[in-house]
Amino acid sequence: MISLTTFLAFFAASLALALAPGPDNIFVLTQSALYGRKAGWLITLGLCTGLLGHTTAVVIGVAAIIKASALAFTILKLAGAGYLLYLAWQAFRAPASAIVVSSESAAGPDGARLYRRGIIMNLTNPKVSIFFLAFLPQFVDPARGGVALQMIALGATFILATILVFGGIAIAAGALGKWLQRSARTQIVMNRVAGAIFVALALRLLATER
Repeated sequence: MISLTTFLAFFAASLALALAPGPDNIFVLTQSALYGRKAGWLITLGLCTGLLGHTTAVVIGVAAIIKASALAFTILKLAGAGYLLYLAWQAFRAPASAIVVSSESAAGPDGARLYRRGIIMNLTNPKVSIFFLAFLPQFVDPARGGVALQMIALGATFILATILVFGGIAIAAGALGKWLQRSARTQIVMNRVAGAIFVALALRLLATER
């Protein structure tokens, strides 16, 4: 199993990476501002479920196949960009009443849909699998036991760091969203901003290369 020193170093690196601006934490921020902190937490749990998939892919070698295959990489990239554009379309056409947030609940996507959004958002980003493929092995020591078990432990550690950081973003953005949502016009503007961010994330994903 991994040593305490390796765990602490990896955990610190994971926190730094989770804090760095990227598609996932921006996604949590916008959804939390629109639908409240509960929605942000559900998105976060979905994203972390996706990370479980990426960890498994690295352990069994699927990520290596994605890295080696231009076709597989392109298919995943197009699927991810298409989903982001679909979310942008929904945001642009949503009326103000669809994003009202109260202290108890939010009108808009239900919990299951928000959770699925997080999973799809994460799994359709091929750069995450390739990142895991490059990042996790750097902290693996074959002399300390099974490599697969060490990589699973590292993946779980990365997920823990992600939950802590993204959960904090969800709480902060949810509070900000409540403050901003004082009029129908403000709600419409927030939705349009979210739609523009989704489009930008889609274009960014389309521009990525292996």
